Amino acid sequence: MQSALYPLKFLPLYKNVIWGGNRLKDYGFDYTPLPNCGELWVLSSVENHESVIANGFLAENTLNEAIEIYMGDLVGDKVYNRFGTEFPLLVKLIDAARDLSIQVHPGDELAQQRGMPRGKTEMWYVMQADAGSRLVSGFRRDTTPEEYTAALEGGHLADLLHAEEPQAGDVYFIPAGRVHALGKGLMVAEIQQTSDCTYRIYDYDRVDENGRKRQLHTAEAMDAIDFSGIGGHAGTRYHAQTNETTTIASCPYFTTRLIPFDTPIRKNLENADSFVLYLCVDGLAAVKSMDTIVPMHVGECVLVPAVADSVELFCEGAAKLLEVTIDTADWTDAPRDDNDWLAQFVG
Repeated sequence: MQSALYPLKFLPLYKNVIWGGNRLKDYGFDYTPLPNCGELWVLSSVENHESVIANGFLAENTLNEAIEIYMGDLVGDKVYNRFGTEFPLLVKLIDAARDLSIQVHPGDELAQQRGMPRGKTEMWYVMQADAGSRLVSGFRRDTTPEEYTAALEGGHLADLLHAEEPQAGDVYFIPAGRVHALGKGLMVAEIQQTSDCTYRIYDYDRVDENGRKRQLHTAEAMDAIDFSGIGGHAGTRYHAQTNETTTIASCPYFTTRLIPFDTPIRKNLENADSFVLYLCVDGLAAVKSMDTIVPMHVGECVLVPAVADSVELFCEGAAKLLEVTIDTADWTDAPRDDNDWLAQFVG
């Protein structure tokens, strides 16, 4: 069974949204006739939105179907024992031509109380940022629910929120409970828990093509919000060097590393009990593992099975990859939902 596996590539899933743009076409994606493709779901296990394999003899099967067949050999034994045939991460490219709604996601405990399997913790890697583009991440200072409610009802919620102008290459970790929003002119790669639960708090009173406002979730959001202040820069501190691997996010749900490189790199995977996912965020690259070479351009990913012993990375000129795994070394039987690990990554 192990010899039959190989690095998997996937067909893109396009999402038309009210705030979406058209920059994904710059990378060779064709989502005609969608007018506003704001989201490219690069890898998904969300029900009714499962990614379809694009290469090899498993082509045309969904990711979930492949996990059902290969189980821990594909995703890792501990990952399979916890998540079964559902892949634990959702990977997106987001192209914001207009501001996204101000929103928040619940944590695992609250989501499960409300009948959902899990909450949503996520991270952004900024791929493009127009001059003057802004994003929101948390509150400027510790805020009370009463202050928040008064500001929301009074139309001046922005006065309480921490906003900043990101640059390409910036990283933002968004734990469940943090109020946040991407602004127009930003394109980001997003790594998140497999969950499609979003509570919209404010949507600028805009309407769709039928003159309808999108649904808000004001009441649902109250119990989810972390009202503590950011206290400074919201981005992640890191220093990346060419041909080195740098951790840019680490939490119980995923570990993400950045690899900028201009020469072939070989990695030993023998001690990993997890899949390894490579997402191209700049340039042209290729992944070789298990005697299979898979090329990719920006916005494409390759899933290297957990049974792979090693992987080699190649590029044309220079490229940047995000390497995503799950650190299962200290997993217990119960899922974790703590934020103790945030301090070293959030400034």
